[in-house]
Amino acid sequence: MGYTELKNRINDRKVTFLDGGIGTEILRRGYTWASHQLKTEPELNLEIHQDYINAGADVITTNTFQLSKRSFRNHFANDKHLSAMGAPGLLARAGELIHKSVALADKARQSLDQNNTLIAASITTLEWCFRPDRSPDSSKIYDEYLEELTDYADAGADIFLFETFNSTPEAEVAVKAAKEIGKPAWVAFVPYADGRLLGGQSMEEVAEAMVRNEPDVLLLNCAPPDHITAGLEQLAPLWDKPLGAYAHVGKFNPPEWQFTDEYNADQHLQECKHWHNLGATVIGGCCGTTPEYIKKITEYFS
Repeated sequence: MGYTELKNRINDRKVTFLDGGIGTEILRRGYTWASHQLKTEPELNLEIHQDYINAGADVITTNTFQLSKRSFRNHFANDKHLSAMGAPGLLARAGELIHKSVALADKARQSLDQNNTLIAASITTLEWCFRPDRSPDSSKIYDEYLEELTDYADAGADIFLFETFNSTPEAEVAVKAAKEIGKPAWVAFVPYADGRLLGGQSMEEVAEAMVRNEPDVLLLNCAPPDHITAGLEQLAPLWDKPLGAYAHVGKFNPPEWQFTDEYNADQHLQECKHWHNLGATVIGGCCGTTPEYIKKITEYFS
């Protein structure tokens, strides 16, 4: 299945399945998040992708959340400090790891003879996704996004999944860069308990901004299920194009994830049913969800 076929399916409002958490799944299997384990544990990354494909995911995401030149550069005061203190070739490493991650996702689908599974590049905000006050000036980041997206496109990603975004201005820049490259853009925002974005924007403002930019799918993600529900209840009446949702389960307990039994796979499925009733047809899981969660969803909706 190529992207055109997937898009037709999505536009026909047929349920499409995303995978679940990757970073948290690495943790759950006894490893740390360090360096996304792309170089140190490539087989672990491969196994997780394979497990999500076997669970029925139509789209698997690269293990590249917050993997960018800026995330490396932010460890240093400035470029001079980076040159003095940083490892040689540090900034080039982001592109290398992006290529490695896409290659591992591709290897997973090839190994299972599942070429119909598509690969979405996991791309989040340039600064920390839960801090909208740190969002960069949207007039100055187009080239930065263009460079990052070019790496994903050259590596062979099928979709740009802009996820865990906290405000619309940066998302608009990202989608415009995706359109210049010629790859489909999906955009996922983080809702808070009141249904607004973390930056305070209403779902009406989200819908207005996205109508101007036309991502193929608009989603809500990386929030507890009740926050996702609050956001969807407000967004769905305003958006007549494909809509999606994927919540996290558990708690963020820095520096790692705290797994809880607050929402098991069966309870999560009940939430997904409700989101589907609200209009979401692209459904999966975020942090804390596992292949078991995705299998529950795919078995029910299939």
